[in-house]
Amino acid sequence: MAGADQGPDRRIGAIVLAGGRSSRFGRDKLVEPIDGRPMLIRTVAAVAAVAADIVVVTGVDADPAVTAGLPPAIRIVDDDVAYGGPLLGLLAGLAALRPGSVAVVAGGDMPWLRSDVLASLVAALDPGHDASALELAGRGEQLPVALRRDAAFEVVRRLTDLGERRLGALLEALDGALIAEETWRILDPAGDTLRDVDTPGDLAAPG
Repeated sequence: MAGADQGPDRRIGAIVLAGGRSSRFGRDKLVEPIDGRPMLIRTVAAVAAVAADIVVVTGVDADPAVTAGLPPAIRIVDDDVAYGGPLLGLLAGLAALRPGSVAVVAGGDMPWLRSDVLASLVAALDPGHDASALELAGRGEQLPVALRRDAAFEVVRRLTDLGERRLGALLEALDGALIAEETWRILDPAGDTLRDVDTPGDLAAPG
């Protein structure tokens, strides 16, 4: 990976999935301020530490306020099927990334992502693996993940053509690496990288 003075590696892209309904939150959670910054802005800042090309996937009827504060370099892509599920959103994001790249994928409602953990996901993509995920309680978590863009794009396109909409189906189909919980928790002891926001109660500090 590029050194800190060179910025993120240009071979690494990121997809931030931001097309959900926020139905359990009661209002659009992605504009909810956390420590003075909207949730989506915090998420994008975390992935920007490791990825040079960032795509935010929104719904076709998304409120413009959700993406209003994003830096100009961030690309915004519409998911053609409103609320069609995260796998369709991922397909739109992968289509927008450069062939041959690596994609870090996260939810827009994950404002406590640790960039060093994201970097470890990228590093886990050795030649034998097309995906990497974090282990929690013996299972691989669906987000965040790192994917080889080309392999993932073909699999996601096939799955969605068959009517599949689950992110988990992608990880089941790809040859993936799991980063052991005891390994990634060295970087993130509290597990903040896996925290997402579904309800207002999820904004409270853990513990």
